[in-house]
Amino acid sequence: MAEHNYSIDLDLKEVKAMVDTLVPYIYENDLYGKINIDSARLTPGSIVLRLRRLAAMRDQMNPSQLAQFEKINAKNEAVFKEWNVAYGKKMLREIESRLRDLQTYLGECKDDPKLCANAYIPEALRRTLIAEIFDALPPDVDSTEVKATLKSVDSGLRRYIREAPFFWDAALQPIYPPETFWWLYGRPPQPE
Repeated sequence: MAEHNYSIDLDLKEVKAMVDTLVPYIYENDLYGKINIDSARLTPGSIVLRLRRLAAMRDQMNPSQLAQFEKINAKNEAVFKEWNVAYGKKMLREIESRLRDLQTYLGECKDDPKLCANAYIPEALRRTLIAEIFDALPPDVDSTEVKATLKSVDSGLRRYIREAPFFWDAALQPIYPPETFWWLYGRPPQPE
């Protein structure tokens, strides 16, 4: 996972591939788009996650990386402006989809504590993607229902997670403070 061995170049490569294929993806029905990179899938959340991380890493980029980031970011913003309604709807669909997956995971935690502990890392990424999408969601998108679901999911996660050190690459820790991204600073314990 890129989060465990962070690379500005990999984030740039992945987000470039995603943004380059945003049109027609953004107005098509499929939620999970395909790009020519095995390590990532095209979704609005995948884009906003990488762009926010890269923006936070600007001072660590060389001039070439910075120029590439600015070009990718500008292209994403242009698509967002042109396809604002479609982009917002797809963001909301992604939140709903990822919340359903987290609800399934919480059900598995109840049934199998070992699976809960072993399967947590991708769920933490899923929860982070939800947070990133919420931050980027257009203000005219009604997110009342998904906020209620998120509150329930977070309550469930807090039941299983025990405090632990930040488990992603240390370079990402300043971007994800524990007050906001508490699920990255804990994990379900291994059953004895």
